[in-house]
Amino acid sequence: PCGHAQRHGQRHAMNLYTAIQAALPAQLDEPAILTDGGLTYPWRDLDAATAMLANLLGSLKLRGTGGRPPVVAAHVDKSVEALLLYLATLRAGAVFLPLNPAYRAAELDYFVEDAQPTVLVCRSDDLDWVTPLAAHRNVGHLFTLNDDRTGSLLTHAAQMPRRHEVATRKADDLAAILYTSGTTGRSKGALLTHGNLLSNARTLLRHWDWRTDDVLVHALPIFHIHGLFVAGHCALLSATPMRWIGKFDAAKVIAQIKSAEGPRASVFMAVP
Repeated sequence: PCGHAQRHGQRHAMNLYTAIQAALPAQLDEPAILTDGGLTYPWRDLDAATAMLANLLGSLKLRGTGGRPPVVAAHVDKSVEALLLYLATLRAGAVFLPLNPAYRAAELDYFVEDAQPTVLVCRSDDLDWVTPLAAHRNVGHLFTLNDDRTGSLLTHAAQMPRRHEVATRKADDLAAILYTSGTTGRSKGALLTHGNLLSNARTLLRHWDWRTDDVLVHALPIFHIHGLFVAGHCALLSATPMRWIGKFDAAKVIAQIKSAEGPRASVFMAVP
């Protein structure tokens, strides 16, 4: 009966971000992410930053389409702030759509037309050609975000409160859309729920015997399922630090693995 009640409750109220927030360590000033650029993000800042970004999304009064929550599309380079945008989207109860920043106009136009995002975030350097595309596809809100912690998204979020009540979502509510590679036809949007993503992460943590003192070298892109969901969720749900590499570089990876400063690296994921 207890197990049935637990499963029943998860079906009716379960936001993935709630699970991530519940996993935060007792010592919130401990490092959560250490970047290859020398920056350290403590757990306290991660929670506050996602709250500010979620409050920004909430202030936009977003409306979904086709009976689903609003979609937030990210066509940006890898950065800690891009990861925070994903977490904030979950927190706000919206749907996250990561897109390869190498996509150009024709490719981006297809995904925007198909997914109908209400918010699109792009690099400042791409704004000239993304702006008319977004206007043509009736995207309600366009922001910029760069890998050097600049952009209009962060400028607006900086004005928002650092506290936010996580939106209530059910386990079978949509959390993210990930497009297939399109090797046998046009890319198709795979619909992933809060329950899908949490089940996947908990299964991996169990089968990989992930320990609370593990430290991940994060060298994968985050527009892809492995970098964003597998690597990111495993570290976040076990409250273990990430050594963050913005763009894969063998020398930087080796330096992070060998580094004696801060927590010692123990987990590494990459393309063979």
